[in-house]
Amino acid sequence: MALVRLLVLSVFHVSLVWCNRNLSSQQASSPPVVQPPLGAGNLSFPWSRLRLPRYIIPLHYRLFLHPNLTSLSFTGSVQIQIDVQNNTNWVVLHSKGLQISKATILNQNFTHLSDQVLPVLHNPSHEQIGIFSPWVLSSGQKYFLYIEFGAELAEGFYGFYKSTYRTTTGETRTLASTHFEPTSARMAFPCFDEPIFKANFSVRIRRSPEHISLSNMPVVKTVELSDGLLEDWFAASVKMSTYLVAFVISDFRSVTATTSSGVQVSVYAAPEKMPQTHYALEVAVKMLDFYEEFFNIRYPLPKQDLIAIPDFQSGAMENWGLTTYRETSLLFDPLTSSVSDKLWVTMVIGHELAHQWFGNLVTMAWWNDIWLNEGFARYMEYISVEATYPDLTVEEYLLHTCFVAVGLDSLNSSRPISSDAENPTQIKEMFDTVSYDKGACVLHMLRHFLTDDVFQRGIVRYLRKFSYKNAHNQDLWDSMANYLFAGEHLDLTAMMNTWTLQKGVPLVTVTRKGSRLLLRQDRFLRTVLPSDPVWPSLQKGFLWHIPLTYKTDASSTIHRHLMTTHTDSIPIEEEVNWVKVNTDMTGYYVVHYEDGGWDEMTTLLRENHTALSYKDRTHLIHNAFQLVTSGHLAINKALELIDYLRLETHTVPLLQGLGYLEAYYRMIEKRNELELTHNLGMYILQFFRAVIDQQTWSDSGSVSERRLRSEVLSLACHLEDPPCLQRAHQSFKDWLESNGTLNLPTDVAVTVYSVGAQDDHGWASLLHTYKNSLSAAQKHKFLFALTCSRDTSKLEKLLELGLEGKVIRSQDLSGLILMVARNPLGHHLAWNFVKKNWDTLVKKLQLGSFCMRHIITGTTGQFSSSEELTDVQSFFESIKEQASQLRATQVALDNVQKNVRWSQRNLEPLRIWLNEQKK
Repeated sequence: MALVRLLVLSVFHVSLVWCNRNLSSQQASSPPVVQPPLGAGNLSFPWSRLRLPRYIIPLHYRLFLHPNLTSLSFTGSVQIQIDVQNNTNWVVLHSKGLQISKATILNQNFTHLSDQVLPVLHNPSHEQIGIFSPWVLSSGQKYFLYIEFGAELAEGFYGFYKSTYRTTTGETRTLASTHFEPTSARMAFPCFDEPIFKANFSVRIRRSPEHISLSNMPVVKTVELSDGLLEDWFAASVKMSTYLVAFVISDFRSVTATTSSGVQVSVYAAPEKMPQTHYALEVAVKMLDFYEEFFNIRYPLPKQDLIAIPDFQSGAMENWGLTTYRETSLLFDPLTSSVSDKLWVTMVIGHELAHQWFGNLVTMAWWNDIWLNEGFARYMEYISVEATYPDLTVEEYLLHTCFVAVGLDSLNSSRPISSDAENPTQIKEMFDTVSYDKGACVLHMLRHFLTDDVFQRGIVRYLRKFSYKNAHNQDLWDSMANYLFAGEHLDLTAMMNTWTLQKGVPLVTVTRKGSRLLLRQDRFLRTVLPSDPVWPSLQKGFLWHIPLTYKTDASSTIHRHLMTTHTDSIPIEEEVNWVKVNTDMTGYYVVHYEDGGWDEMTTLLRENHTALSYKDRTHLIHNAFQLVTSGHLAINKALELIDYLRLETHTVPLLQGLGYLEAYYRMIEKRNELELTHNLGMYILQFFRAVIDQQTWSDSGSVSERRLRSEVLSLACHLEDPPCLQRAHQSFKDWLESNGTLNLPTDVAVTVYSVGAQDDHGWASLLHTYKNSLSAAQKHKFLFALTCSRDTSKLEKLLELGLEGKVIRSQDLSGLILMVARNPLGHHLAWNFVKKNWDTLVKKLQLGSFCMRHIITGTTGQFSSSEELTDVQSFFESIKEQASQLRATQVALDNVQKNVRWSQRNLEPLRIWLNEQKK
């Protein structure tokens, strides 16, 4: 699953975690007590754990569904062939919000075990049902469980839910779609809804003739019924987990092509959006061809459908053979989509198609190892796009992914890559920066350590061995074993456990002493200083096996060293002028150069910056500013380091340095520090004057050049640079006079719209065009511009429209709140809106969803005063029961505390430094 770019357990839950670690032994020997056949009123629910018993195994589901898009409800039945491995009278499985009308059990000869309908008990808190059989189900036998059920199509984005879209004539049309990951298949049909319970699925869907139905497999026949309805019968699926089952009923259209190995690829969308589907089709065909060759395993299904769902909370979902997408993640309009939109669509498709192997073919045994799915898919985005669309220069974005991971991982509230998660809220929280971004960066480090060839052979071995099965962390390391490093056999498990089973990111401190490089590793923390009393306790027990790399000016050789102790040393040539550690940031660690080491780096960049790669230059900038936040480096040292950027021509280090200055500016402007805000803004404009003046207001140039143009001109206009504002105003006026028919250059469209939104007429025109646009990418640009207004009543109106969910869809609500929070006049407005509407937001978006997590961390992300910290603490205390289930609340508090401490330490030195620059 692709995300839209961000616990205190009760004693009861702690005991459940302990119990579930011992399931394999306890469950095999302790089935529920066999009870005499009594009426349902005399039976008690037979199972007390969150996870299902393991002695009943589903083999094959025969699922029938009849959704009614008029009444917005559905009925259905499921026949599940089960393998019983211990004598029992009970079958326990998942169901949430379903009305069960009938349940029976049949033997292998399809004979009913009982003449009566069987009692069904519900345990809503665990989302489970128990079905009682008066006849003992015998160990070693197979049975058929038959259940009839019904429910309303769900509101929201999980389970079997309704979605709508408007045609250009104003007609509202309805469709029904699914999103089951991680624990929502149970909302659509009773099932064994855990990833370990893989089974085959045969699906039948009844529909009206004006609709089509899609599922994981192709339709093998369509039966016409006497009432004029049609019934689609789909081929039996391969063996898979319930969260990958999918079906969509809609009036969509499609474009189709075939891969070189004969897989039929189709892209579906609302009829009027079909012109925007062609790029996705091209990408999907290329990607499937690439992955079949890279993994050396044929794609296992005969078809792959990609469909753009109008209401979709995450970025996309990897359902096997039927991947579902938010419209912005699949549709590309050459007239209104920017180069960043194009890259996003390409990467999301690469991500979901990587899942067809990582996640679908081989699935983690439990959600604690979801990173095996998501970390790999995130990393494969880069490998696949680099191979298939080299002009998109996707490798320039991997550094940013790792910087995002370091940002979260250097807070004490981070978690290990592999973490316990039991209830649905905890499981949803596993789909986070740690699983996706840190997972990808740790794999990137491993690939560079083992070499491309060894890494690729290892993952192919892993995929082949565990095809159609479930795997653990250890299985991946075992598949890559037998690797020699420095002539010795490497204990890969011991090494990788230090990256996946403990939280945090290491800080490697480097000191040169004669002909030796002295090394020390600590846990890198941005919220605590080494002088703080709690520092030793937060460092205790942390040790990583770090695959170090470094370069010197003596040769082009990349030196390698495995650091497995707290302190270490490496011999180097005494006459070298500089040593740069963590070459190209292939390693997931921060580097601090002590005893004048940063001065050496500053001099090197100023005198000969091309001696280092653009990745190394970017890495130095990132590390320096991170060390400022953590209190290891004075802010003036970091600012002196980036002084060389006047000479820089590469986009990535330029944007990295600009990004830190912009982040400082945006935090300070929200503090009402008027003089400091003005001085910093003037410094940024003066420092980057040459870069700003080089930009053309067009879509010309390479992907890197276009990305720089978007970022630089957006910031220049935000800083009220007169030439920028003048050009933007004129472009917006031209656009208005064309009645919105003029297509602005996509790289600068957001900047133009944002400037135009500052007066009443411009803002109203943008909102009107937003309502009628058919391009999801363009709508996103309009919405961002609307949130740039300096009129707080307009910002309040947008938030209310988002909460209502009609003009601004609920799927865009979390993004809207964060956009308003980004506005210096909107950041308290957004936070107060969240506090006021907390219960409504939780109901709409679900507590553990990434949307709710992003709202929590995003609205508070630039708070930097003690008063704001107290306010956030007070609110979290008022929702204590919910806050205790969310790691995101602690992340938010850590982040505000970090900002408060940064401000206390750095505002005055920054003020002094800026005054000195004027002299």
